[in-house]
Amino acid sequence: MDYEFKTLGMGVIQIEHVAHEDERGWFMEDWNKKTFKNNGIDTDFMQINISRSKNGVLRGLHFQRPPFSQAKLVKCLKGEVFDVAVDVRKNSPTFGKYVGVVLSETNLRSIFIPRGFAHGFLVTSQEDAIVAYLVDNEYNKESEGGLRWNDPTVGIKWPANPKIVKERDASLPLLKDVNYD
Repeated sequence: MDYEFKTLGMGVIQIEHVAHEDERGWFMEDWNKKTFKNNGIDTDFMQINISRSKNGVLRGLHFQRPPFSQAKLVKCLKGEVFDVAVDVRKNSPTFGKYVGVVLSETNLRSIFIPRGFAHGFLVTSQEDAIVAYLVDNEYNKESEGGLRWNDPTVGIKWPANPKIVKERDASLPLLKDVNYD
């Protein structure tokens, strides 16, 4: 089997990928529509985003409001990040809860984040990190939203203090003021 799916709660799914190694290096299947569908991820992705960030950079926590909300499949291609998803659906029983996962080029892990979550990450590797994420809906500037990365109500246990946080991200609203729906 090329994958192991682990439900982390709230619809967030961690995917462990298996690499097949030989003297040349390794090869792995990163996405298989049928296998993912059989494991609860029935999503048609329409865009791939890639970011490169320096050590200590914190990006997020961002989301798109309906009807432009986005499910994401996130993977770290180089370096390491602590990746976070926070439920921002006000009528959800898990509103304000979060899941955090280490994604790296060595653990070959991905995380599926359903619609209705704010997403962000902190670069924990000394070298730059390159993160790729597939999204299932187009980007719409007017639908942008976010949640402050250090909201005490959410209480994310970041593995380190960020060195660089864009002013826009540092001034995002607290959970009590988030307007997702």
